[in-house]
Order: sequence, then structure tokens, then C-alpha cells
Amino acid sequence: MSPVQAVLAALASGAVEVVDLTAPLSAETPTLVLPEPFSNLIDFSLEEVSAYNDPGPYWKHHNIHTGEHIGTHIDAPIHWISGREGKDVSQLEPARLMGPAVVLDFTKETEADPDFLVDVAHLLAWQEEYGAFPANAWLLFRTGWDQYGHDQQAFLNLDENGSHTPGFTAECAQWMAQELEISGIGVETVGIDAGNAAALNPPFPVHNFLLGADKYGITSLKNLAKLPVYGAMIVVAPLPIVGGTGAPARVMALIQK
Repeated sequence: MSPVQAVLAALASGAVEVVDLTAPLSAETPTLVLPEPFSNLIDFSLEEVSAYNDPGPYWKHHNIHTGEHIGTHIDAPIHWISGREGKDVSQLEPARLMGPAVVLDFTKETEADPDFLVDVAHLLAWQEEYGAFPANAWLLFRTGWDQYGHDQQAFLNLDENGSHTPGFTAECAQWMAQELEISGIGVETVGIDAGNAAALNPPFPVHNFLLGADKYGITSLKNLAKLPVYGAMIVVAPLPIVGGTGAPARVMALIQK
């Protein structure tokens, strides 16, 4: 039996289970809100073209209207000024969109402090306990934030001082970009940086360092609690938009049941 046949047999028998890590995409999907004078993307919407009627008697179809970075989506290098000479979303290598998934759980820290920032020391301590991160891995950061995915206000956690959602220190972002042989990271929040990352140095350090180093980010993940710490395989399937800085993505994990 070939390796591919073994995977197919495991899926057929139920020994391997597929877990959907994607948030449903609709007009109610929580989206990033940038303050003035910055411009925001349009929210997702469907425009009916036909519905078993005169414009299309046997079919139903829609036009979709959406920004690239809405819902569960991937950030490509050209999304950020540090990666402006890098790849668009259509150029991301398929081999790097599949790989080992490593789940790091920071739910307790985030429950105590929604502005919690993962630092280098946290990742080193994690590796001391579980081992080195495998090459081509995706580091998935579980914070429990997917519980707010149905509520724009709770998901963004906005007040007069900005958005309060967890993320990473600038030092951690630089370390992940420069020291780890990973494909990218995934988070449960609206963006790969913390809600108040504009105040860090440099601003939005995960975007700056990660995308500038030809690594990728996926956001608005859910169901990370269903994955093991090690041993899952992730599949990230964005729309291959030519020139696109990002795209909505279906993200799935294969786990041993």
C-alpha cells in the first residue's frame, strides 16, 4: 500500500478524522476595523444573479463581494511593505500549504489578560516540554478566542483605547521569522497581530517580520481545541488570486481519531 493509499484507507475507516478549522463566511462574519484615516475592506456579501427563475431557470448562482482579508484567510508576503517584493497568494507553494500542525495553548493566559502577548520565552519553554518545532510546520496558537466568532464587538473587543486581543511581542515575531523553519502561523483572532499591535516597535511586528521572511499567516481559525498538541496535518486552501495579497481559505486538519 502506497503512502497515499494508506491515508485514503485511514480516512475511509475513520482512523483519520478531518477537522474543519474554518469560520463560516457570511455578512455576519466579524471583520477588522481600522481607524480613520485608514480605509477598510468591504464586508462579505452575496448578490443573487438567478434563482431558478427567468435569469436562470434551472440554476441558482451569485456574485460574491468581499475583501481579501475577511474571515478565515491567509496573508501572503505582498500584503505587507516588508514583503512587497515577495509572493502573491497565487504564488504560494502548495507544499508549504500542507504540513505538520503544532498547537500551542495559551487560553489560561488570555482569559486572565485579553492583551496577553506570546514572547520568545514562552516558545522556548514550550519546546523544552514538547520538543523542537518540525520543519515546514504551522504553529497554531489557541487562545479560546474562537468562542467570540459570532459577535463582532466581542471578537474585536474594542474600547476607547483600541482593540484588546492577544498576539505576540515584537521580539517573538522576529524570532519566529528568523529562527524557525516554519511555513507560518495560525491564530483564532481577526489578525495575526495583537489588537493593539500598532503601539509596538515596529508596529504590527508579526506582519512586518513574518511576511518579510516569506512566511505566512492564517486568521480567524476555530476548533483548535479538537487538535492534539502534535501529530495533526494541516491543509490550507486559499483562492489562488493572481496579484492577491491574501484570500479567504478553507483550513482543515487531519488527526488520528
